[in-house]
Amino acid sequence: MADHRRCGVSGTTGAVLVVAAATITLLAGIGLGLQAADTPQTTARATGTHATPDAARSPESSTSTGSPTSTAPPPRPSASPGDGPGSAIVPGRVDRTSIHLVATYDVDVDYDYGTRRLVVDSRMTVTNESGRGVDRIELNTITAPLGDLRLRSVLVEGSPVEATVLDQTIVVPLGGILPDGATTTVRVRLRARLPQTLGGSNWLFTQAGGIVQASRWLPWIGRHRSFDRPNHGDPFFTAFSPRVVVRISTDRRLVIATPGARTAVDGLTQTFEASNIRDFPIVASPSFSIRERQVGDWTLRAFVLDGFPTPTVLDQATDALGRMSRLAGSYAYPTLTIAQTAGGYALEGPGMIWIPTGFRGDTLRWNVYHEIAHQWFYATVGSDGARDPFADEAVATFLGQVVSGTWRTTSCPERRLDLSIYRYSAACYFGQIYVHGASLLREVRRAMGRDAFWDAIRAYVDEHRFALGSTEALLLTLQEHTATNLRPILAPRFPSLYCVAPAPHAGSWRYCRHSSSVSGRVTRSRAIVRSSSGSSA
Repeated sequence: MADHRRCGVSGTTGAVLVVAAATITLLAGIGLGLQAADTPQTTARATGTHATPDAARSPESSTSTGSPTSTAPPPRPSASPGDGPGSAIVPGRVDRTSIHLVATYDVDVDYDYGTRRLVVDSRMTVTNESGRGVDRIELNTITAPLGDLRLRSVLVEGSPVEATVLDQTIVVPLGGILPDGATTTVRVRLRARLPQTLGGSNWLFTQAGGIVQASRWLPWIGRHRSFDRPNHGDPFFTAFSPRVVVRISTDRRLVIATPGARTAVDGLTQTFEASNIRDFPIVASPSFSIRERQVGDWTLRAFVLDGFPTPTVLDQATDALGRMSRLAGSYAYPTLTIAQTAGGYALEGPGMIWIPTGFRGDTLRWNVYHEIAHQWFYATVGSDGARDPFADEAVATFLGQVVSGTWRTTSCPERRLDLSIYRYSAACYFGQIYVHGASLLREVRRAMGRDAFWDAIRAYVDEHRFALGSTEALLLTLQEHTATNLRPILAPRFPSLYCVAPAPHAGSWRYCRHSSSVSGRVTRSRAIVRSSSGSSA
């Protein structure tokens, strides 16, 4: 998940394409030890249910992207959400949210291809599985920085609340505390307009070249991350949803690619359903044709215009799915959707990849394999793309390069690999996280041996299937699958995850106090530290 970047590589020399980004205030913390995900956060307040420009920032936020203010008079809430009969919300305030909120989405979308206007009505059922009470939720949507977002209303259990737009996040107060294990409902109605250019980050949410390409348009349970960054890293951290239903009504016939299966068609309204996903990207065009191929139990479905190298892409996708499934565990979805986009960068979604117009040769091959590798490391195993990019990009790069045989090089110096995206430069983010990160895993594979390494990768994927993993969890799993001491290889590149002192005796773990990259809670965590003897756990 990623504007990428990822794929912003062309040619066989390993040259890095960079896109100029606005200057931002760099975060002071390192990637895995930044602001805890479940700690209090101060947010700006909007009037009524309408969005305002950011008046306050979390510590990691940068300059406002200018979310506009609605001029309509705000409705006055008739009651707090927790006042209704049978409400799970109880009075109180904890100033806390969590990534461990499980939501299902039932969504109606109206899209006018002629005017590029998007209207969304999303109804969420949200269950708190975080272990403690929460009193707000944070919804990620890039319609705020890119799409001239207007909030029409936000309701909790049917009552209006004062939602706030903070950068790319809609902060929704619950009007009380949702206890652990309890469930509530949230409804968000918004409108936005897609731009018509591919520059900057617009390619993530635009209508250009006759193609609609919209990533992260649907307000989605996540944690606030600053959209501005000095590179094309992924400023997103979203939760898995067990079920999403989206009905898309359009002003004309559009052929629509999504991660979901199309379950109904009623005139110009198409219904799609998906399970176990972290995003619901859409690519659509009135001129798309669909090409399919059956690969064992999987269906490859390509949405393309004339002139796209469809046979080559289907051949590469067939090879990638089969060989990656043997190395990292079976591909998790029944269908892989391949969508041609007008431009920008290649991109992954759950059960879906974007391939831009014009990719050929090694550039095409590298990107197809890389985005399919993200079906394991992003889609099947989630992570915090903003604060922990190694767990996503480096591992996907390594898997894609092993299977494709196309290896990138870089002139960028080696650097620690446990920083957030906000602390790598535009010139060297790709070289340091993607290229050097993959090279480090290659070294680990040599030290462990191929069989032990891939056994560990499959164990990591299996343990975190449709859940959140992290670099910390991955490196622990690698160490647990070998008697070889990996500390000399890993500690210099991940200083936040290793204790300075060696373990007190052979075969023991040293305990360090640090923040978990997954939950954000400060815990007594088993650090990835070994004694110099290299004894196995």
